Amino acid sequence: MNKQIIIIAIILGFSINANAQKDVREQTMFGFKVGANYSNVYDEAGDQFVADPKIGLAMGGFFSIPFDKYIGLQPEILFSQKGFRATGFLLGNNYGLTRTTNFIDVPIFFAIKPLPSLTLLIGPQYSYLLKQKDVFTNGNTSILQQQEFQNDNIRKNILCFAAGADITLDHTVISGRVGWDIQNNKGDGTSSTPRYKNVWYQLTVGYRFYD
Repeated sequence: MNKQIIIIAIILGFSINANAQKDVREQTMFGFKVGANYSNVYDEAGDQFVADPKIGLAMGGFFSIPFDKYIGLQPEILFSQKGFRATGFLLGNNYGLTRTTNFIDVPIFFAIKPLPSLTLLIGPQYSYLLKQKDVFTNGNTSILQQQEFQNDNIRKNILCFAAGADITLDHTVISGRVGWDIQNNKGDGTSSTPRYKNVWYQLTVGYRFYD
């Protein structure tokens, strides 16, 4: 019963806000946001490769370009940390690994704006790998295994797909996203370390500028 009351209160509050705030859907806007990614991998392939999620930083800027009141484009550029925690088997031994990957993400979202306070987003994303850091956590990990990961021929330019929604409270923007790689990490295919694709959930809070 208490959960139902909370849900109803949230819906009522959202409806009141949608009717009360200024309608700026036809304005060109820009803003900044910061938050976190909750990332993991999928489509993984490797000897006993098992991955768990990890948390990373997400921050950057966005533009809102209206076509009319209800549709538009929203390109963004973000610094985005992804990665995973994993255990596996390579070169005859077990290993433990925490991988952090720093990306520049550039999604180009098609925006649907049914309410002044709600924007639905979907579109492609280009990701460029800036840096990869591997921390080995298993005492059985060998020097040869570490060298194999460090010499890994990984893909730096990755195509992705993303979707989400923005809830706006005047200048404040609360954003939720989900994204996943279309291409895997294998580069030219010569890598011997596990194959995978990134998947992530993102939550940020931002500020948008408009007249």
